[in-house]
Amino acid sequence: MADNRTWDQEDQWWGQNFSSRPYASGYTYDEFRPAYRYGFESGRHNMGRTWNDVESDLRTGWDKYEHRAAGATGSTWEHVKDAVRDAWHRVTGQTMDVDKMSESSDTVRTANTPRHT
Repeated sequence: MADNRTWDQEDQWWGQNFSSRPYASGYTYDEFRPAYRYGFESGRHNMGRTWNDVESDLRTGWDKYEHRAAGATGSTWEHVKDAVRDAWHRVTGQTMDVDKMSESSDTVRTANTPRHT
């Protein structure tokens, strides 16, 4: 992303588009909002690195992330990883394997029953 989008602009975009993502079915935007912000901020700070290069660091950092809904159901790394990766790729302009993301979401679904609102 060569422009200077702000989190507020990304927040609005994700709020309008998250429901099309394979991992979002049965969830609200607010449940993924901290993950999108984390991916957005991390992507901006790690330009030039690939997702595979940073995933381990991001996994460790997620538990300490200041905007994470501490103690919230479903805020584990496995639950939010696809949303973080989605935002990461949007910021860095790297491509993403959506089929692989869907497979990982299916694994999370098995472990976490989706909440319908």
